[in-house]
Amino acid sequence: MLALQITSLKKFMGQLLATDTFDCFLLEEAMVKAANTISIDGRINKEFYTEGIPESDRPDLPYEFRPWSEIKSLCFDLIKGKRTPLAFRFVLHLKPEQVTSLLAGSDCSAVSDLVKAFAVTIRFDGTKATVTTGTAFTTFVLSKEPDAIWDKALQKYFLQKGIDYELLE
Repeated sequence: MLALQITSLKKFMGQLLATDTFDCFLLEEAMVKAANTISIDGRINKEFYTEGIPESDRPDLPYEFRPWSEIKSLCFDLIKGKRTPLAFRFVLHLKPEQVTSLLAGSDCSAVSDLVKAFAVTIRFDGTKATVTTGTAFTTFVLSKEPDAIWDKALQKYFLQKGIDYELLE
């Protein structure tokens, strides 16, 4: 697990909400605390797309969670305005095909099929934003190698995208 404090909040928020920087992620959950607290469950309700609809007309739903690219504008609308939100939290999962690709380039093939998700939690407390990494497994795993691969990959990605941060101890 890695904890990063974002050092350029305005730039980071622009990249999070107004560019494709985080479009390789799926939204597990979002919470924005402003005049009201609004929560979004990113799980896709597949029955909404299947009930009463002929099988030939049903959309392909490859993910358990909604792609960030499809919901970030809603989150942006909840945050924008003259007043800064009191807090927010976004839990994002790297898309499964990205996880597979990331692990394929490593030597941790023994546990790669046990990785359920590489996640980031983005928290804003009213003054600062932190990003925390995490790895979800399908079962208990002793190896910390997938965690290390994810932590290193996210830091490299942030560097490529010009996202400034400080490593928290």
